[in-house]
Amino acid sequence: MSSFTATQNFSRRDVLKLFGAAGGGLALGASGLGWSPMVMAQSAESRLNLFIAIGEDNKVYLTCHRSEMGQGIRTGIAQVLADELGADWDNVVVVQGLADKRYGSQNTDGSRSIRKGFDKMREMGAMARTMLEQAAADKWQVSITEVSTSNNRVSHARSGQSASFGDLALAASKVAIPDVESLTLKSPQEYTHIGASHAIVDMQDMLTGKAQYGYDVQVDGMLYGSITRPPVFGSEVAKVDDSAARKVAGVVDVIQLSATQGAPMFHPLGGVAVIATNSWSALEGRKALKIEWTDSSNDDHDSQAYLSLLKERVSQPGKLMRQQGKEVTDWPADRTISALYSVPYLAHAPMEAPSATANVTPDGCEMWASTQTPQSAQQNVAAALGLKEEQVKVNVTLLGGGFGRKSKPDYCVEAALLSKKAGKPIKVCWSREDEIQNGYLHAISAQFYQAKLGPNNMPEAILQRSGFPTIGSTFSEGADHPASWELDLGFVDVPLAVKSLRCEAVKALAHTRIGWMRSVCNIQHAFGIGSFVDELAVKANKPCTVMWKELLGEVRHETFANQVFKYGNYGEDLARHPVDIARYRGVIDAVEHAMEKAGAAGHNQGWGFAVHRSFTAFVATALLVEVSEGKQLKVLKAISAIDAGTVVNPDRVKSQTEGAVMFGLSLAMMGEIDFKEGKVVQSNFHDYPMLRMPQCPDIETILIESDAPPAGVGEPGVPPVAPSLTNAIFAASAMRIRDLPVSKRLKV
Repeated sequence: MSSFTATQNFSRRDVLKLFGAAGGGLALGASGLGWSPMVMAQSAESRLNLFIAIGEDNKVYLTCHRSEMGQGIRTGIAQVLADELGADWDNVVVVQGLADKRYGSQNTDGSRSIRKGFDKMREMGAMARTMLEQAAADKWQVSITEVSTSNNRVSHARSGQSASFGDLALAASKVAIPDVESLTLKSPQEYTHIGASHAIVDMQDMLTGKAQYGYDVQVDGMLYGSITRPPVFGSEVAKVDDSAARKVAGVVDVIQLSATQGAPMFHPLGGVAVIATNSWSALEGRKALKIEWTDSSNDDHDSQAYLSLLKERVSQPGKLMRQQGKEVTDWPADRTISALYSVPYLAHAPMEAPSATANVTPDGCEMWASTQTPQSAQQNVAAALGLKEEQVKVNVTLLGGGFGRKSKPDYCVEAALLSKKAGKPIKVCWSREDEIQNGYLHAISAQFYQAKLGPNNMPEAILQRSGFPTIGSTFSEGADHPASWELDLGFVDVPLAVKSLRCEAVKALAHTRIGWMRSVCNIQHAFGIGSFVDELAVKANKPCTVMWKELLGEVRHETFANQVFKYGNYGEDLARHPVDIARYRGVIDAVEHAMEKAGAAGHNQGWGFAVHRSFTAFVATALLVEVSEGKQLKVLKAISAIDAGTVVNPDRVKSQTEGAVMFGLSLAMMGEIDFKEGKVVQSNFHDYPMLRMPQCPDIETILIESDAPPAGVGEPGVPPVAPSLTNAIFAASAMRIRDLPVSKRLKV
């Protein structure tokens, strides 16, 4: 497949020029159309806009509105389009879209790019195909029902006539756009590209160093900015001595950035920026700064003390969030089992830290950024500069990882403000220390679980509580309880078939910027419920897989009717993406079979298991570990089964699931951010380590075949990893780990 990675914003005319269609071509766009392939309406408020064009050079050009960070979205979108269009894979060219309201949501997060766009992208391809077929039918004076499309050609079997897309492009552009209702979509049996493991379109550039990431951007006359931000959230610059910094060779200026009052949102934290002709000088100049900071209300924040407070709170009654059956008030000591679980603050730590380049001129601002949310970057930069959104052009580079951090464009605003003050293009690259100490952290949390046991030690009632500083605090000053949508993520939505299930939440103030990270609140909630079910299984002397099946109950679609809360279901209709117990059982059975095939655990070894539904996908994970007499942990094997509905690119689903295992192991084994006196203790990979190759197990991934609508893929593999790990450690050593990371108790 050809790959076009230049970050340019193309109008209809620009695209036609791009592929040399002097006389025209088929370019399907939003301009002047109530509905079109690039206006893929999800609702009256949110429209998905993909730009498709077919040139006289016989190339199919697709503008991808989402950000590519290795997950393969630029490839997946092209596969769906190519199937309905009847395109030849080698003639599809992907063009990266810029920030543009016409695209609808451009947020590349929430594992929803394919989940939300699959059907409409199919319609987009079918619409273009129909127009090509109509152009051919008119040319040959035959019925459109007699022509067919494949491999970038339209053919009439009876007469033997055939024409390429390029030959028909001009005529097709004059055909009336068909109504969506009139389109005929292909059946799954006719798919050619959907379900095929195509290599990602940017792979060759990535492997040869030609791919452009945010850190690679070079602009004529560009300067570099390195920023010292407040060490404690909420503090500001009281006094700065920059005399030594200005003497560093290459330093051209020192600029102070003001902090914004109120909720942090996506505003810069403030601080002092050193501007230089090269990145090294900017960093060296920054080291020479002498800064005094104001006091902050968060100066006393200590993460361990705060966690103790959270544990106390979840041990007491909280705010009711879900009630299934009647509330149980009697908890006999001899028939009650309870446990507390905790997860520390966590950092995203993508390999490429946040990076943005801005050039502010009297006419507006142009940016180049490794961003997951180009529209949010556009909006926030425009607001900070006092510009109209259309005056801010955001070029989207490839992302060297994101995990949710790069959907928060504070670093884009920093670059824009500095460029405006300096009067030149400014490139701001966060260091690893910046990202770990000044980013948006995953919330510290505590979960309490309690079960009342009946005959055979099976639970009759379960009480669960969750407490953590809410992401809502980032957007609303004073928000102090988990939001309902956060509790939807693996807490209130676990479909346990017990007589009584009560879910509560407790108060938790934020003392730093809190943000979403890969799988969001499913991280702590899956660890809690996944660990507790294993403890129940041990008590009942049953395999964890069996306990899960019995707790899930009979095959059904759980609707959570009449249980106090309304389930958000990741923004999806429950009828389309049901909480399906059969699919839970499907992934459990698949992993059970794989575990049996892999064999029993040996001496000092143990298997652990967990299952979780998130982002409408179902994932079961089993880990085999060994714990030596000297308390050295080694993860030997991982098995993950994922039911993500219809799969567009199996290779990418497998890759994402493997990556989720590694990401989850990094967090569970070693992930921890500590606060002392309001400051983050960790600073780089030496004290916030990532999983290394010797620590990575052999990973087996099982993709469950399904004709259900596509579900999320990027995040669902993460949640069951941590409980699978700690359950395996218990099986191997009888050591029950309820507080992450594992490195607190074992050598990793």
